[in-house]
Amino acid sequence: MRTFAIGDIHGGLKALIQLLNKMEIKDEDTLIFMGDYVDGWSESAQVITFLIDLSKNFNCVFIKGNHDVWCENWLREDRVDPVWYMHGGKETIDSYAGFSEAKKKKHLDFFESMPLYYIDGENRLFVHAGFTSMHGVEKEVFKESLYFDRTLWEMALTMDNRIAKDSTLYPNRLKHYSEIFIGHTPTINFNVGVPMQAANIWNIDTGAAFTGKLSGMNIDTKAFFQSDNLPNLYPNEKGRNKG
Repeated sequence: MRTFAIGDIHGGLKALIQLLNKMEIKDEDTLIFMGDYVDGWSESAQVITFLIDLSKNFNCVFIKGNHDVWCENWLREDRVDPVWYMHGGKETIDSYAGFSEAKKKKHLDFFESMPLYYIDGENRLFVHAGFTSMHGVEKEVFKESLYFDRTLWEMALTMDNRIAKDSTLYPNRLKHYSEIFIGHTPTINFNVGVPMQAANIWNIDTGAAFTGKLSGMNIDTKAFFQSDNLPNLYPNEKGRNKG
């Protein structure tokens, strides 16, 4: 039995299919998706349809990301958030052309069913972005932090690796979980094209929304698989590479 954490897809269905084929997923595998399934490349609605079908045959966990919250609100209220529209929402709306209201409702139900975080049996936390409470995600007052926060990752990047987890200097936020897996902040922002580790946090978002790849990591062995760079899979599109 293997468990994979899969990074932010951002409408890149071709990359997702390529990645799953490279991972050679089996019936007994668990797939934990880190959120942001939509906004970027041209197949956001098609990604959601694919994931709904995938969950019928595999054990899947779908964490909710900030782009998913925006899309969920649009599907529910038919109201276009201008910030969302400028950050991939337009492409997502276009991808729903021809979808019936019944199918849109099915997608809305899927978004509404997504948890904001997941903790497995070995006390490993999976959350899209981060959290701010020193008492852990369960005590997070501002739920938006779970899909918007970047301070958790920024803090981990600045830590001295010599600080032991049982030290009083080790941040309380990080002590609650054996490991933390996140997406949201692309590793290509740090000129790294593969999953990154800082303290006990693993960042699986390798920039599929932009010029990077989609990644999936075996959370036990830390072996990872990657798609091709997304611009190579969608050569006639810009994704979220505006200007």
